[in-house]
Amino acid sequence: MQSTEKHSSTWDLQPDTTLIRILARNAEVLGNRVAMREKHLGIWQETTWAQMLEATLACAAGLQGMGFGSEDALLVLGDNRPNLYMGMLAAGMLGGYAMPAYPDATPDEIRHFIQETHLRFALAEDQEQVDKVLDLGEAGTTIEHIVYDEPRGLTHYQHPGLLSWEKLQAQGAQRLSAEPDLRRRLIENATPQGPAVFVHSSGTTGKPKGVVLSHRNILTGVGNAFRGGAFDFGESVLAYLPMAWVGDFAITMGAGVALHFTINIPERQETVLHDLREVAPSFYLAAPRSWDNMLTTIQVRMEDSTPLKKWLYDVFMNSALKAERQKLEGKPIALKEKLLRPLGELVIFGPIKDQFGLTHLKHAFTGGEAIGEDTFVFYRALGVQLRQFYGQTENSAFTALQDAQEVRLHTVGKPLPGVEVKIADNGEIMVRSGSVFSGYYKLEKATQEALENGWLHTGDAGYLEPDGHIVVLGRLSEVVYTAKGERFIPNYIENRLKFSPYIKDAAVLGKDRDSLAVMVCIDMEAVGHWAEVRGISYMSYADLSQNPEVLKLIAQAVQRVNAILPDALKLRHFVSLHKEFDPDDGEVTRTRKLRRNVIEQRYAPVIEAIYSGQKSVTMKAQITYETGEVGSIERELSIQEV
Repeated sequence: MQSTEKHSSTWDLQPDTTLIRILARNAEVLGNRVAMREKHLGIWQETTWAQMLEATLACAAGLQGMGFGSEDALLVLGDNRPNLYMGMLAAGMLGGYAMPAYPDATPDEIRHFIQETHLRFALAEDQEQVDKVLDLGEAGTTIEHIVYDEPRGLTHYQHPGLLSWEKLQAQGAQRLSAEPDLRRRLIENATPQGPAVFVHSSGTTGKPKGVVLSHRNILTGVGNAFRGGAFDFGESVLAYLPMAWVGDFAITMGAGVALHFTINIPERQETVLHDLREVAPSFYLAAPRSWDNMLTTIQVRMEDSTPLKKWLYDVFMNSALKAERQKLEGKPIALKEKLLRPLGELVIFGPIKDQFGLTHLKHAFTGGEAIGEDTFVFYRALGVQLRQFYGQTENSAFTALQDAQEVRLHTVGKPLPGVEVKIADNGEIMVRSGSVFSGYYKLEKATQEALENGWLHTGDAGYLEPDGHIVVLGRLSEVVYTAKGERFIPNYIENRLKFSPYIKDAAVLGKDRDSLAVMVCIDMEAVGHWAEVRGISYMSYADLSQNPEVLKLIAQAVQRVNAILPDALKLRHFVSLHKEFDPDDGEVTRTRKLRRNVIEQRYAPVIEAIYSGQKSVTMKAQITYETGEVGSIERELSIQEV
């Protein structure tokens, strides 16, 4: 059998193939090597590359036997599961659209996907997701065939189109056995320009737009990222990011298949941190909020430890932080810090990394939005070479990243090899690469606005530094002006407010107004722990959000951000809201990007109270429960002057 090293060195990441053909090659060359590991009932279950190919082929043969063709879409609902990933590859194998949705997607969101394309098939993780699809049928939107992965609770369901994954596999295997040429035809059926995945834009300004990425798009993006140092052959990764997010498919299936990763799938979303420790991956991508949460957990555990351990932690961590800041500023590291580092690694840093599964981490990334400076510097001081990552759904997720030895706090790094970046006259970042999509699905006008002579309008405002580093300021559409003509980008200020672990979301106000203000959603877990340590009692989120001590805490965070803002753009007032911004309420997208038009309309009474000089306002807010039922919550909110 050909060795892994030989396989790695002879394949040069050419994009003119398909994920399916690469999967078949992996099965041939690396057949007995583990492709995926899933934690089920506390035990890691392994799937080899050969088994992965067989299951994907059987799924494709079964779907094809049920009438799935090149114009069909497969709705995929649920958390990360091996069979759901293989189902997505099978849809691409048949030239169809693998369309993952967020597991907590509402019926209206799913209905939008169904109305968007020819959607007759669904692949659901469990009973909860099956019920969601069946409920759509009762509302007049029917999906003919529903394949489910987890059979628990579905034994007595009588829906005629309902089929278990095991039965689909059996039907597909029977076809493969009866038709000797079917295997070859299925592997060769997909083309480089054919669909690999059908994902959606975030939908901050309206309904999410469909983005079909071809095999060539995905593999070009993977090749660009590989040459840029994002990952290497044979990485170990934790597949926990939502499957509906382009980054998950690009990394887990795109890079995972192309570079034959070991793909580890956690038991549940609630066990991600525990499973992360067991896996100890070599590649890990997380949103800033996830890195913040891990940092908060580390700090909480240190607060609960013995006085000696706390003292050692403070000594070594403060020294490491000082050294990292000196390095980032281009200054030589002091001799004291150099001498303390090895002992700190042995006593503090190593054990912490071991506890959180960061010991073997070679490629650590954050993306999606700006990360707090303190958080970023902390992980680098800990010995985790955390780097910024930048990309778009329309560009197969990979645009730019920081080099491990050339990290700056305010940039997202240089464009990847194979990616061209320029700045338009209006300050918009534009991108050109083979990884850029061909257009929004059946939306000609939106496609014309997004693509110009092969250049993608990213919608982000920014600039290039003289040495090529990209600085992202925020969404171009969010560049607004105060009544006095001062230009600002709300998202830029909001991200810096969220650097505080106590602020989960923020919406900055000030368009056509004399001054800026902000509505803040506290982070319940972080603020709750902060209150508990100080003996502050509360009954609910709404109660905690209006506590005078909590308002002082938020005021400090606002003041820290004001310190870096010009006088004309300082925040003059803030309101701590009585509920979080919720995707089920339409206030943020599933990736937690603000839907400003919804927020400004829904919280209009709060906004008017701020700018009319009131000290408080009674606000009644709509909330959507998990059942889909709509309720309301009413609270008097304090308007704080900074």
